[in-house]
Amino acid sequence: MSLLSVIIPNRFIGQRIDAAMAQMLPNYSRVKITYWIKSGDALIHHKTFKPKEKVLGGEVITLSIKIEKTNAWLAQDIVIDVVYEDEAIIIVNKPVNLVTHPGVSNWTGTLANALLHYDSSLANLDRAGIVHRLDKNTSGLMVVARSEYAQKYLTRQLQTHSISREYSAIVYGHMISGGTVDKPIGRDPKDRIRQTVTESGKDALTHYRVIERFAHHTHVKVMLETGRTHQIRVHLSFIGHPLIADPMYGGKIRFPKKADKQLKNSLKNFNRQTLHAKKLTLIHPTSTELMSWKVPLPQDMQDLLQVLAKFDAN
Repeated sequence: MSLLSVIIPNRFIGQRIDAAMAQMLPNYSRVKITYWIKSGDALIHHKTFKPKEKVLGGEVITLSIKIEKTNAWLAQDIVIDVVYEDEAIIIVNKPVNLVTHPGVSNWTGTLANALLHYDSSLANLDRAGIVHRLDKNTSGLMVVARSEYAQKYLTRQLQTHSISREYSAIVYGHMISGGTVDKPIGRDPKDRIRQTVTESGKDALTHYRVIERFAHHTHVKVMLETGRTHQIRVHLSFIGHPLIADPMYGGKIRFPKKADKQLKNSLKNFNRQTLHAKKLTLIHPTSTELMSWKVPLPQDMQDLLQVLAKFDAN
């Protein structure tokens, strides 16, 4: 445990104390600061206070900072594809079939377990430094923070949409052109596992552009401005172009008329939704430099595109 004292300057007068402290202590999240206040680890003139109290100016706040692990997840020696790393961040190319972090049915064998083995200091961060997630059956780029400051900085970028995420998807149907889906997404009241377009949901904005058209399918580039659960899968299904092999939102397999055996087998045996996070752009937490990474399509999606092109050529 360490003690830290801060004096709140007059420029914060009238603001909530927890908000002012979060601005003064950028290495700690507002959630953690609020927790310290409520638990009595933050005192003003040796007395407890509430997070919502207003700043009067000149308050002397004493913090008892406890350095402890925020999770008890197991570190496991699982191979991960690290595209880039420095003292602040790790960029990972997540493979298919790897869950992002432990949950009720997956306490081990996840990306978080692998990261804790790769860098044991991540045990001191919420969610082992993971800033955003990808579905188990979606491959591609993710950013992991190596400090609480970096995690807070990157989370703020996600909230303000200054992190750019570009995906590749292969969908059913022949798209004429690109477009935008601006429809709120929320939990499906009939199936708590699924998400759906609903007026009671949260704002969700998805842009898509055609990369390559086939007779009955389309390869598209998808850009997110928001990060709702299953957003791409829900939005593309909503406009009638669900992802191939998406068991939750894609419905039954659709075979084109006169589909040959190779195409039928490729569609039938593709065992995950055709979605890959291929490009990630962000502002680096410490250098403030705009940085970008791009990875190629995984082999399974490349193979499927070749089969679709071959079918069109025949």
